[in-house]
Amino acid sequence: MKITFTEKAIEKMEQLFPQNENELVKLKYDTDGCGCVVSGVTALWIIDEADEGDVKIETNFRPVFVEKNKQVFLDDNMTIDYVETANTFMLKCPSQILNPRMSLINKIS
Repeated sequence: MKITFTEKAIEKMEQLFPQNENELVKLKYDTDGCGCVVSGVTALWIIDEADEGDVKIETNFRPVFVEKNKQVFLDDNMTIDYVETANTFMLKCPSQILNPRMSLINKIS
């Protein structure tokens, strides 16, 4: 799996969460309230530690953690972009937009 951040996404991430050794980035495939695992929604989470079963993916920005058992719902080659007009992140792959309005959520207590 390959994840690439655009320059706009990197700028926004650095603005919101300047790099801190205690903060990690996770690409969460969230299925809570979706009714079906296939209907999950992706979001970026800022976390303080990876969960058991998370896989570390190296990127052109910071490493991103992904749940190993949810990788099947993601593409092999993804890009995280930031859309200024919508003030949100976007997850896309060469063939489609996976989430045009992806949230960035701070999960650190």
